[in-house]
Amino acid sequence: MECQPWQIAVVQGAKSTIVQQLFREFVARNRAEIRIVGLIESSGDAAAPCSAGHLHSIANDQSFPLFQELGKDSAACALDATGVIKATQAVCADIASGCDLVVLSKFGKLEAESRSGLIPAFIAAMEAGIPILTSVSPKYADAWERFAAPLFGLLSAEADAIDHWWKTISVGSNT
Repeated sequence: MECQPWQIAVVQGAKSTIVQQLFREFVARNRAEIRIVGLIESSGDAAAPCSAGHLHSIANDQSFPLFQELGKDSAACALDATGVIKATQAVCADIASGCDLVVLSKFGKLEAESRSGLIPAFIAAMEAGIPILTSVSPKYADAWERFAAPLFGLLSAEADAIDHWWKTISVGSNT
């Protein structure tokens, strides 16, 4: 039985920080040959509430905050909707400008709760027929299934698995 390449590859089986590192390494290995756009998450100060992180644009290394800065004495954590919206708008513009692959850090709480998040970027890439490399928080797997089935397949959190998927999908799109 011949395996059809999926438009969307979901990397799973490791902590988010490891998956994000795999994405960074894949981009570094391939950016000379592949027009890659998207957003990769990076952790912030581990001592800060929620480890305040950022989304970094692959296209221009612009950084967008994921969490609001609530002050050094705050124990609370709040997503920065403005930062995520700006990041999503930037990657949608990058997709519209043309690319071969979109890397989106993850489908998580904002996306699962239909509160937007990176949903517009997922949709822009899907509608354009551009392959997507992403991850899905396990607790949001059901919401992901409702959103993206049957366009995705699962990959192990290994560089070889990602490279093999890309090779398969890129050869399939060139024929």
